[in-house]
Amino acid sequence: MKRVRCPKCDQFIIFDEKKYQTGQSLVFQCTECGKQFGIKIGTSKLHNTQKEENPDEQLIEMPYGAIVVIENVFHYKQILPLQLGDNTIGRYMKGSKTTLPIETVDPSVDMLHCIINVSIDKNGKLKYILRDGPSYTGTFVDNVILGNREKRVITDGTLFTIGATSIILRGKE
Repeated sequence: MKRVRCPKCDQFIIFDEKKYQTGQSLVFQCTECGKQFGIKIGTSKLHNTQKEENPDEQLIEMPYGAIVVIENVFHYKQILPLQLGDNTIGRYMKGSKTTLPIETVDPSVDMLHCIINVSIDKNGKLKYILRDGPSYTGTFVDNVILGNREKRVITDGTLFTIGATSIILRGKE
């Protein structure tokens, strides 16, 4: 099941996307305000549609791990692959230099909010270091705010929050 938001009143409308084909256009009428609007089934402007049946399958193809943006009222679930070096995380905006843009309408996520540096330690294991951008609303790890440009080593399964958006690190062993 998927949900779309009415552009006028922000009411959610739930529908079964499996009944439709990629590229098909749908028209909805909001039960709350009566607004009619259309969507096109398919991929987003930035990322391919996520496989909901088994998202762990996607992580196998990502050699340096990924971040999983948890679905909330501002956006849908997204899995974004990490690369070696600095991975800048922020809100998607055309022309932004963010390497991991999150498609969201969350106003508390900055265009450049935080950075995850992926490196290989002397034992050959991946090491993940999170630091704030600096951002206006801060970056929280385990409900503790990081100071301006403060660094924190994070591991697989670490939950961190930017604005009102929660993200989980899925590291590779």
